[in-house]
Amino acid sequence: YVNNSVLLGEGVETREDEEQSVKLAEILELLLAAGYFRARIKGLSPFDKVVGGLTWCITTCNFDIDVDLLFQENSTIGQKIALTEKIVSVLPKMKCPHRLEPHQIQGLDFIHIFPVVQWLVKKAIETREEMGDYVRSYSISQFQKTHAFPEDEEFELRKERAICTVMNVCEVYAPQRRYKRQVDAGELLDEESRVHSTLLEFGRYSISSFTGPGNFVLSSCPAGSEPNILTESSYLRSTLYTTFQMLGFLNGKLSASTVGQIVGLQSEEIKQIATEYAEKAERSVEDRPERFGPAQQHRRQLASLNKQITQKTKELEEVIPHSYTYLTLQISHSLELNSLEDVESQADSGLLEKLRALVAMNENLKHQEQTFRSHCREEMTRLQQNIEELKLEYGEEGDEKKEMNMLIDQQYTADREKLQKIRLLMARRNREIAILQRKIDEVPSRAELTQYQKRFIELYSQVSATHKETKQFFTLYNTLDDKKVYLEKEVNLLNSIHDHFQQAMASSGSKEQFLRQMEQIVEGIKQSRIKMEKKRQENKMRRDQLNDEYLELLDKQRLYFKTVKDFKEECRKNEMLLSKLRAKGAS
Repeated sequence: YVNNSVLLGEGVETREDEEQSVKLAEILELLLAAGYFRARIKGLSPFDKVVGGLTWCITTCNFDIDVDLLFQENSTIGQKIALTEKIVSVLPKMKCPHRLEPHQIQGLDFIHIFPVVQWLVKKAIETREEMGDYVRSYSISQFQKTHAFPEDEEFELRKERAICTVMNVCEVYAPQRRYKRQVDAGELLDEESRVHSTLLEFGRYSISSFTGPGNFVLSSCPAGSEPNILTESSYLRSTLYTTFQMLGFLNGKLSASTVGQIVGLQSEEIKQIATEYAEKAERSVEDRPERFGPAQQHRRQLASLNKQITQKTKELEEVIPHSYTYLTLQISHSLELNSLEDVESQADSGLLEKLRALVAMNENLKHQEQTFRSHCREEMTRLQQNIEELKLEYGEEGDEKKEMNMLIDQQYTADREKLQKIRLLMARRNREIAILQRKIDEVPSRAELTQYQKRFIELYSQVSATHKETKQFFTLYNTLDDKKVYLEKEVNLLNSIHDHFQQAMASSGSKEQFLRQMEQIVEGIKQSRIKMEKKRQENKMRRDQLNDEYLELLDKQRLYFKTVKDFKEECRKNEMLLSKLRAKGAS
């Protein structure tokens, strides 16, 4: 039993040590891959390698950590704990997703250290890449400030030449005013006439077609040609007719305000052109009276055209309000239809199909509900008839059924009480089992005892190291305090000698007395020195004696470890022999 327990405990320790060794190797590989080549040094302890790697990764990520700049080998437990606490305090600032405690680093718990190292190495590589991109872009910008490629210089020269050429062309071919409108001419009211007049002043351009509200297509006319009023009037009539056709075709794409603006603009143009045409016709008759025949014919044509224009204008004025109202209604309906079509087109086709299916399902369910209601009414009628029939039958055989029901109720009550007692007994047994289970769980297993032993050993080593350090501090304090006392005595003695020296040298008697006192003081100092030397020798002898005892204990410890190792080897051999004997006995 003892051998099995030892082997079990040793097996658990071995597996844990193997996992820790594997994780340590993975941590060192990660640090080497990240660029921390100090992990290759074989003389360093795993604690120094891991802590150095963690510190290097944190500083690479541009985070500050309060550590000593110079490397200190074989640090004490307190120094190690302080260093690990500083490292752990920086990890939350870096938003590390893994938790790590100082005692895990100090106890070399590589299983919990590995995720933190893995995350720090990844973040260090990312930070290095970001800094590399930043330094590269900064270097390129600094290079471009002081140097330039031949292609860039050539491009700048060509750019300057092109700019000069474009500026010269703009100056040479700039718009120039050729004509000027007379002062006594009437003021132009509408925007179209002002645009037409300005274009004529600069380049003899006229408006040839109308494509929409505010959109005019311009075409040049020869310098010696005169505009024909009749042509323009016929052109405007055709344009008005085309515009109404376009409005009828695109009634769903124009607003009501745009339609009203277009119709009003065309009627005003017709009136203005008719007035200008009549004035020019009268001036032409007054200027050329010798050509009476053609002028009279032209006047008749003009009168007929004026009548037609007036008639068409009246018709348009009558039709415009009705057309405007009709177009407004058509446009509003078309816009509403288009908005609904846009909503339907923007909606998900799958969702629409699903809604249609749900509507159909709703109608089907309503129909099924009506059918089910009628079926339930029929079933309720049938069941009521059955109840009436059963009541009639029960009235005949009531006494026998009452006795049978009483027997059934008594049996049911007895069985129910029996079940309740069984349940109480089972609950009591379950409580006893739970108590025993808790007692069994409170007894630690071999692996837990081994873990407790390791932790107690670590705590003992920490406590002993702290005790040793505290003892050294006390010794140092006592030594410094004694040194301070001796220095104060020396200072007081020197001050006393300095104060009484002149007075002692005044006479021979006082001088002899002063010298005797000095000899006594020197003798006392020698006696004190002899005592301290004797005490130092005693402490030295005690130290040598303790050192000899320590060496003897080390020999005993080595012998103990050797004995344990031999014992384990013998246990292993014993297990092998027992397994062979069992195999032979089984065969």
